[in-house]
Amino acid sequence: MEFNHKTVLLRETLEYLNIINDGIYVDGTAGGAGLSLEIVSRISKNGKLICIDQDPDAVLVCKDRLKNYENVMVVNNNFSNIISIVHNCGFNSVDGVVFDLGVSSYQLDAAERGFSYKKDAPLDMRISKDGKSALEGGNGMYYNQLKHIIRTYGEEKFYSNIASNIIKSRERRPIKTTLELAEIVKNSIPCYAKREGSHPAKRTFQAIRIYVNRELESLEYGLDGALKILRAGGRLVVITFHSLEDRIVKFKMNEWARGCICPSDFPVCVCGNNPKVRIIHKKAIKPSEEEIEFNSRSRSAKLRVCEKMA
Repeated sequence: MEFNHKTVLLRETLEYLNIINDGIYVDGTAGGAGLSLEIVSRISKNGKLICIDQDPDAVLVCKDRLKNYENVMVVNNNFSNIISIVHNCGFNSVDGVVFDLGVSSYQLDAAERGFSYKKDAPLDMRISKDGKSALEGGNGMYYNQLKHIIRTYGEEKFYSNIASNIIKSRERRPIKTTLELAEIVKNSIPCYAKREGSHPAKRTFQAIRIYVNRELESLEYGLDGALKILRAGGRLVVITFHSLEDRIVKFKMNEWARGCICPSDFPVCVCGNNPKVRIIHKKAIKPSEEEIEFNSRSRSAKLRVCEKMA
């Protein structure tokens, strides 16, 4: 199985994770173990690394690539369950957590996984290979459901046309393949819009993928769980690839970093609200021009990092 994936913002991730020799770390989206290998090479045998991925293909690759490290545990699960995963591995707290969100290059490039609008395959899009696929879910949705998903998760301004044409096409026959769906989306977008930017189906495919995998809901749970299991001084590093993810991460970290919320004219604090984290870098960190040139998929990446306070 070829599981090739270039880890984005690798140098920055390792720097901001602030790895200590005998620390305990969680790679919540281990993928092909690229980042995991870098982390485990920086800790001693007394340190531990927990690698989590919900994709069973990734787990197989991860186990193989990390088989020589006795201080690594690989878990097939969703990072939204990070608290129970860490506890089941025998730990109460950890020194650092990394989430590298979105889908991997392998998942995008493997046509049979049904993520790509450029390759023909059954509509699937399940990262975990479990639950309802895009084919099963999409062909049962009503017009208003489709509109909401494409508008909310894809931030697609032609959501109404796309949803309407999906319904019309579906009345003739079920939409079964990625290229069928991509063609419907392409024909739903005005010509002037198709001349701008990326592939016309990109936003719709993103929306359906996010919906199928409940990605934003998992992210919220995962962030909250990561904060709870971090020990004081531990760091959370998150790499996002679209504005919906980044908005959630930014909001969460800013909320955690807030101190007193009492009105300014109160002589003393009565709210008792203390900051939970310190934001290490105020603005999101983006890839360099050199990295973007080397790996065009890194273009939209943003890294945010915070440190848990006592």
